[in-house]
Amino acid sequence: MRLPIRLLVPVVLVAGPLLTGCGGSEPRPEAVPGAPAPTAKPSDATPSEAATPAVPAAAASLGGPGTACPLPVSFSLAKDWKPKAVELPEDPDLADLARQGPAVMRCEIDAKPAGHIGFLRVWTVEKGSAQPSARAALEAFVKGDESSSAVSYRESGAGGLPVVEATYTVRSELFDEDKEERAFAVATPRGVVVVDLGGSDTEEHRAMLPAYELARTSLKLG
Repeated sequence: MRLPIRLLVPVVLVAGPLLTGCGGSEPRPEAVPGAPAPTAKPSDATPSEAATPAVPAAAASLGGPGTACPLPVSFSLAKDWKPKAVELPEDPDLADLARQGPAVMRCEIDAKPAGHIGFLRVWTVEKGSAQPSARAALEAFVKGDESSSAVSYRESGAGGLPVVEATYTVRSELFDEDKEERAFAVATPRGVVVVDLGGSDTEEHRAMLPAYELARTSLKLG
């Protein structure tokens, strides 16, 4: 069984190795009589309870000619998120590390310079004789991670384009816990584009949602 790409170190990719991390446990404060109950951390909420994050100002654009990753779509990047194009190795076994379901990774946008451990990744499903819909491509992409579960799909508009979005969990074998991920897909004349957001854990993932929302809401055809 092929391991999920998030658990492998793709040293052959231009984007560089994927990073993982975990935070230590915080001590619980002692209860004080008459004091209000402590507020739950973001990671304590279910996906449906997570508040919609505020969208930050755009600091750069990605996808158009002359950008780090020419793509069938373009969208805005948050400050200090650094994109790099992904080049597939000639070795088929190594190239398989940059594939998930029918999608091939084309760009990796690193959040470390912005203070987070995670990536936005852009994948494409090449247009063929039986081009799948955005929904079908996204479903196949999510199923391509064999540890994915608890999937919720919804349709939304982004930049005037019809977008299908998924919130789901994947199993981290490294930390023996489930973590939340999110992805959206859009059909273009050049095939379906999938953008997904990972993270070292659910709390880190949700801290990066503003940058994900900026990409989704600024989406345009390239």
